[in-house]
Order: sequence, then structure tokens, then C-alpha cells
Amino acid sequence: MAITDERFAEQEAAAAGLAAPSRLRVVAGRFFGSLQGRVGFALLGLLFLLAFAGPYVGRWGYTDKDFMAFLQPPSPEHWWGTLQTGADVYAVTLRGMQKSLIVGLLAAVVGTSLAAVVGAFAGYFPGWADRVLTWFTDLLLVLPAFLILAIMSPLFAGGQWPLFVLLLAMFLWMITSKVVRSMTVSLKEREFIQAARFMGVPPTTIIFRHVIPNMSSLLVVDATLNVSAAILTETSLSYFGFGIQPPDVSLGSLIADGARTAVYAPWTFWFCAGLLIVTVLAVNLVGDSLRDALDPASKRAVRRGAR
Repeated sequence: MAITDERFAEQEAAAAGLAAPSRLRVVAGRFFGSLQGRVGFALLGLLFLLAFAGPYVGRWGYTDKDFMAFLQPPSPEHWWGTLQTGADVYAVTLRGMQKSLIVGLLAAVVGTSLAAVVGAFAGYFPGWADRVLTWFTDLLLVLPAFLILAIMSPLFAGGQWPLFVLLLAMFLWMITSKVVRSMTVSLKEREFIQAARFMGVPPTTIIFRHVIPNMSSLLVVDATLNVSAAILTETSLSYFGFGIQPPDVSLGSLIADGARTAVYAPWTFWFCAGLLIVTVLAVNLVGDSLRDALDPASKRAVRRGAR
């Protein structure tokens, strides 16, 4: 029978007279031991480096206009060409990428945190608390998220994009919350939870110190996959003019503008579209690799244990 990486590492360490490696080291070893994980991590790191360090390399800012170069192809002066307004494609694309990455990360973290708290409280407290939280979750599931965000889009103008992040996160957590609730119902009957309860530990302390940390594998993977979901949702909303509002830009608004000139000026479209595809691909690769690394029953863990 195959054994997991943790057990295998513990037995090797015990045989060598060494301390057993921590779970973090085992998970990191699994993650970086896969080609998919290394490629995804490297791609994501390069994308963040390009988005946040790249603007300091270029000559133009995202608000600058070159009135002598309207809709010009890539050149030594404008590395990725210019838009119809004379804006530098390199500068505005990296600005849009920054905004999409920030929105995706913040929305994913807030959404996953909300799922963990609501699901854990609903599962730990049966009765009216469970019914109210479950009813609220089901209500949000049936609400048309895209329509609500589109209606509230005027509130995002004037640099109020943090409000957009919060509203976007409000529609990312419901499914995960139901999974967390089910896991909490079974987890609260475990011996260590019962022991903490008999010792008089407050319920909220038990939830935040014992219940939620024991679901960290699920929450980490969910947060990672929510990043790509949030980026795609933000891009879709911005494409239709309901997301990040001018004068700021995002990949979605840039793709919408570039789609009008993509046939005869492809540099206005393909750079931002390509970066969006690579970003979502990198995030999904990292999420899939994390799922395998955190799951002791994964095929790779079984193969390594069998050796």
C-alpha cells in the first residue's frame, strides 16, 4: 500500500536519526518538484516583475501622450506602439496589468476569507445561526452578479476601485462557504475540538484557532483559483465598461479599446490580450500544483511514496 509524502519523509528522517521535516517543507518540495508548479511560479513571478518594475524601464507614463505618434507600430521610441490617442501601449498595458493583478489578488483573498468565516460559523453553530447564514448564502447564489456590478459601476469612478474589489469579492465565496460548512460539521466532532470545548475555550477561538486552520489546504487552493476567476470577471466587466473606470485602465478596458483597431493595428490588442492569457494560465498552473501538493492522496504523492 502506498504511503504519503509526509509519512515517507518522516520514516526516512527517523531512519537517519533526523527531525521530521515540517509540513511546509514537504508541500514546498512537492510543489517545486513538479514541472507544472515551477513553470507556473516562474511565469507568475515574471508577470509581477514586468507589471510593477517594467514601468520604471520605459520612457513613457501611462498618462503621457505623444501627439506626434498616433496609432504607430512598435518602434525604438514606443516599444509596443501607440494607441489612437498617442498613449504608449507598453505603459498603459503594464498599468492595466497592475490593476488587474491587484484586483484579482485582493478579491480572491477577501472572498476566500469570507467563505471560511461564514462557512465555519454556519457549520459550528446549528440552529438559527446556521439557517440565517445558509439563507444569506443561497440568496447571493441566485442574484445576478454581473447585472448588480454593472448597475453599481458609476460608484467605481474617480479612483473608487477598492469598492469594486469588495463588491467583486462578495460574489466569489458562496460555493466554497458551503464546502467549508460541511467540513466544519464533521470537524467539530473530532477529539481535539471536543477537548478544547470541555476546557472552556470560547467558540470563536476554537473556530479561528482550530477549525479554519485545519481547512487551510482547501482555502489556499480556493484563493489561488479565485485569483484567475476574479481577473476574468474584472476583465469582462471592464470590457463592457462596467469595471475599472477612466482615467484608470485595466486589461479589460484596453482589450475593449484595442478590439476596434485589432485588424489594422494589432499591437493595440494582442499585447494586452496575450498578457491576460498568460496571467490566467500561470495562476491556474500554480493553483493546480498547490492542489496536488496539499493533497496527500494525489497521484504524484502516491508514486513518490511507492518508491
